[in-house]
Amino acid sequence: MLIHTLKISLLAVLCSVISIAADAQKVQEPQNLSPEWSQPYAPFRIAGNLYYVGTYDLACYLVTTPKGHILINTGLAASAKTIKASVEALGFKFADIKILLTTQAHYDHMGAMAAIKKMTGATMIVDEKDAQVMADGGSSDYALGGAGKTYQPLKADRLLHDKDTVILADMNLVMLHHPGHTKGSCSFLFDVKDKERSYKVLIANMPSIVTEKKFSEVTAYPEIEADYAYTFSQMKTLSFDIWLSSHASQFGLHKKHQPGDAYRPSAFMERAGYDAALRDLQLQYDKKIAH
Repeated sequence: MLIHTLKISLLAVLCSVISIAADAQKVQEPQNLSPEWSQPYAPFRIAGNLYYVGTYDLACYLVTTPKGHILINTGLAASAKTIKASVEALGFKFADIKILLTTQAHYDHMGAMAAIKKMTGATMIVDEKDAQVMADGGSSDYALGGAGKTYQPLKADRLLHDKDTVILADMNLVMLHHPGHTKGSCSFLFDVKDKERSYKVLIANMPSIVTEKKFSEVTAYPEIEADYAYTFSQMKTLSFDIWLSSHASQFGLHKKHQPGDAYRPSAFMERAGYDAALRDLQLQYDKKIAH
């Protein structure tokens, strides 16, 4: 009887392992990606309690508090170890990450999210419009889906709507719904401070166009044209001191900061680059809807 029970238990474990392995094999992160997406980059303090912990181009941000930390974006699947090393190099405990956020549910920002959630036990919070695509690992994404999962699926612990607030200790991050790039792509607006002053920070998800189809042909997202128009109108009215985004190249990180540079929040305090980037994307949008 004991041997029979052990056989059943071992069979159950084996089936579970096979099931997990099979599920993992279904995740196919795209290959031949830009090497800058996985190239390590030295972490640094941006302003106050806000830090950069991403790779050379895939921007990830750490917001620290006495009661734990917030991580925004994770880059590709292989970036989990890189982000952990960056957080610890700054003198913080990786296990103290309490909240996980993302600016968009694409594999280049969600790739390591499930692994980091498992490592830290943090709460996953997402714009409600990206919850479904996050839960199916990107397979239902209107532009990048269709070929299966591109990252490990993850269920949201909390859903956000436009202008909802994420609170941890004395930090209040306002989520701004900026759809188009994904159905639930979003930006975050919040204040940080140092000994000199406070800074209003915008982590912007820039509304770049990822589909080559005409908007009218995107049947999986019939609101796409209107959503982009809404996002452009909203982003042009925002006020901030510092702006950052989902990709380092979008906000000119490498022109503003080099590894080893001294702490200098003023390097990121400029409006012209933001306005220029929006104008360029608006032109691309206008050209697309004109054809």
